[in-house]
Amino acid sequence: EKIIIIKRATDKIFKIINEIILKDLADITILINGMPLAIVEVKKPNNRQGILAERKRMNTRFQNKKFKKFINIFQKLIFSNNMDYDESMGMLQGAFYAASTFKNDVKLNFFREEDLNFKPKFQNLSDEIEDKILKDNNLFSIKHSPEYITNKSIFSPTNKILSSLVSKDRLMFFIQFGIAYVKKKSNFEKHIMRYPQFFASQSIIKTLNSDIKKGIIWHTQGSGKTALSYYATQFLSDYFNKKNIVTKFYFIVDRLDLQTQAQIEFSNRGLTVNILDNKKSLLEDFKKTKSINNFRGKDEITVINIQKFAEDKNEIKHNDYNIKVQRIYFLDEVHRSYDPNGSFLANLINSDRDAILFGLTGTPLIKSNRKTKDTFGNYIHKYYYNDSIKDGYTLKLLREEIDGTYKKQLSDIIKNSVVTKGSVERKDVYSSDKFVNKLLEYIINDINQSVVRFNEKFGSMVVCDSSDQAKNLYSKFLENYSNSNAKNENSLSAKLILHDVDDIEERKKYIKDFKRGDVNILFVYNMLLTGFDAPLLKKLYVGRKIKDHNLLQMLTRVNRPYKNFKYGYVVDFADISEEFDKINKAYFNELQEELGDEFKNYSNLFENKENIEKEILNIKNS
Repeated sequence: EKIIIIKRATDKIFKIINEIILKDLADITILINGMPLAIVEVKKPNNRQGILAERKRMNTRFQNKKFKKFINIFQKLIFSNNMDYDESMGMLQGAFYAASTFKNDVKLNFFREEDLNFKPKFQNLSDEIEDKILKDNNLFSIKHSPEYITNKSIFSPTNKILSSLVSKDRLMFFIQFGIAYVKKKSNFEKHIMRYPQFFASQSIIKTLNSDIKKGIIWHTQGSGKTALSYYATQFLSDYFNKKNIVTKFYFIVDRLDLQTQAQIEFSNRGLTVNILDNKKSLLEDFKKTKSINNFRGKDEITVINIQKFAEDKNEIKHNDYNIKVQRIYFLDEVHRSYDPNGSFLANLINSDRDAILFGLTGTPLIKSNRKTKDTFGNYIHKYYYNDSIKDGYTLKLLREEIDGTYKKQLSDIIKNSVVTKGSVERKDVYSSDKFVNKLLEYIINDINQSVVRFNEKFGSMVVCDSSDQAKNLYSKFLENYSNSNAKNENSLSAKLILHDVDDIEERKKYIKDFKRGDVNILFVYNMLLTGFDAPLLKKLYVGRKIKDHNLLQMLTRVNRPYKNFKYGYVVDFADISEEFDKINKAYFNELQEELGDEFKNYSNLFENKENIEKEILNIKNS
């Protein structure tokens, strides 16, 4: 039978009744003030088909138009088979939550309690009331059964996620601030705040309550820092509205392509995005005291390149009006380009000494001579890539060696070029026709073979040794492999992305086409190696060595989940393994000093080949 849990917004406890009002839709329905705002599907432990089977059934039900009006009211779904998580099994067992959706498949999220001081409130159930409930349902015989005793425990996986996610304050926070409708190709997807975003939100509020006005959000690449910034505009507006303070939000970037990407991400979530692209617009913005300037009353955020703060700091200054204005800056990728000794950051800070600054990064600088936190304050919240991988928000990487025959052929071309021409520039050899033709042949063959192996099309990026090599690779591709010259339906398309080739608008179009799947390969040199987010990018062909945190940034371009891919693939022409091992070791050593006991939560980004072989062997033997 279906159980309905009713909760009044002012109550501290739940009232449970045994009524069937939403037939065949959910096991448990949670109503607040009479509205069904959350539902719970519970299954027995060790269900062979697991949680995914229940999610599939829910997706089928959600396609039924008869349920549409209920589905549009539901805000949170919870699935549990009352078992602890087992990361090796993915989402087959455990307790998960999701946003309800009428047109799209339900996307499950792990929930891991981070607040060690969090204590949900429970009302003690007397034996008399418990007996009455069991007898009323003809279930008194189960009272002393091991299964009933286990399920009743407040420490069971189901009860833990319920106490965490449907406790009064948290449930209301998610409903009020943790839902986003994200515009996609032809419709909208309903997203719900991920648990690290939720706990980061709570940490931001605690920071402000402590009268601290700056700090760092250290969340790994691909974990949703831009989405977190969107959610923050919602709950921080409410936070300051209660203090009768007007809020103005700014998202600071250091590159034009990131400005465009941020504009798209925020617009797709329903924010009106203002772009300040010259001195005049910057000065005019700082004179305004309104939180919004559009005529539709939509929430706003201003996206601006840090270099615009190169203007005279005496001209860009906070004005004194009767209306209190609180400016809140989110600075993206604060591991670079925000030199504390430079004029840009100094002018930004001087523009409003009362502004709040939150730095966002996946790879903070932790060297003693220039630590990110020396500039932007302490870490407000941390979420490392090993956690993100466990939670399914990012993928592990797999480094692929070059086929031995091709490796020797490429090596011979380099040797022969040196012998023939004598003293020759390395970059000239790597951009020569002979080298480029052989390199491109390998890349195209590898892509075509991978499409067959994965049974799925995907995007690839070739990180070239120089801009000359990138240009020649693209030229040879057009001659020999492009759609217009290839003769089969599996032909590929490619674009060249360099700062001095084509204009900004054309590059924007190429990038948009790539993200949509209309372009298969991007040839790049310096651009798109950091901050570029395209889930279908699954193969990275690395043709040059990159150092320090920039290497980690580049590698994680392929770590976004996409369809059935288990890994992001890095094809290594430049033998980056030595540099990666070096930066990884240095990073690990400094992390250990920086994080102390937290260091045990940090693990390797790359999957070990031996682990994969062991996993395959276990599958064969099972």
